[in-house]
Amino acid sequence: MKELICFLCPNGCTLTITQEQSEFSVTGQKCKRGQEFAINEATNPTRTLCTTVKTNFTEMPVLPVRSARAIPKNHIFDVMAAINQVVVTEVLCCGAPVITNVLDLGIDIIATASMEATR
Repeated sequence: MKELICFLCPNGCTLTITQEQSEFSVTGQKCKRGQEFAINEATNPTRTLCTTVKTNFTEMPVLPVRSARAIPKNHIFDVMAAINQVVVTEVLCCGAPVITNVLDLGIDIIATASMEATR
């Protein structure tokens, strides 16, 4: 048995998940998303990663980025290590990939701001 707080909607339900062999039972959810959230947290927890990367531009020394999709939680520190090695050397727009297919996870790290001010 494990207790979780669901963060998929404003309800913030306290969920209880139990597993009997390969079957999961979830209680405490006020919507359907809570059950899916609890099972995903128990089997393959993921997170969207938001951070910054260094740039070569004095007008914008760091660029905000995020993962285009959720990253498996057990890879977060490895992805951060890869991101920390990057220095952006060209002007990028919002949504442009900064790292394509980070660590062969099939997930891009994308810019969340445009760098037009650095032109």
